Amino acid sequence: MIVSPGTAVAPGQILAQGADVAAADGTYLANGAVIASVVGTLTVEQGGTPGAQIVSVRRRRAPGVIPKVGDRVTVRVTKINIRFATTEIICVGRIVLPEPFPGIIRVQDVRALEKDDVQMYRCFRPGDIVLATVISLGDSKSYFLSTVQDDLGVIVARSTTGHVMVPVSWQQMQCPHSHALEYRKVAKPETS
Repeated sequence: MIVSPGTAVAPGQILAQGADVAAADGTYLANGAVIASVVGTLTVEQGGTPGAQIVSVRRRRAPGVIPKVGDRVTVRVTKINIRFATTEIICVGRIVLPEPFPGIIRVQDVRALEKDDVQMYRCFRPGDIVLATVISLGDSKSYFLSTVQDDLGVIVARSTTGHVMVPVSWQQMQCPHSHALEYRKVAKPETS
């Protein structure tokens, strides 16, 4: 055994050599050596014959985070229609999720004022990154999200030409290359 059990290992690291070792989860065998294929912690178990060892790497997992009512989340817009924007929740607070959760921003949850005048295509576009809050666990498929507060809304958007846009007002962003203006529900930037 080259590396002690319980040690943190990285891909490509040689863990053990010899005829009495076998590769298991998170490892592979190459030229008589067991090599790590994932980041994690080395574990060693006794094999079926005396002196034989089974070498594996247990992946480190981030603590499971599930969005709850009141959480500030970062989402990616996937689709829009006249009634709502379909999103993927990619972060809860500052924690990046290993798998996205589905979310919906309904037309009545976009702005605090002028709710009847909200047009979804003038607030969000597919691919936009949006800061929102969870207002309800929603239906069985998606969390209900809100961008009503001034500091919530689009934080990253790309223009139709593919360039990252900059905010110019609370409802418009501008492409720095073409100078074209596009409508969005822009998040008020934080001031330090």
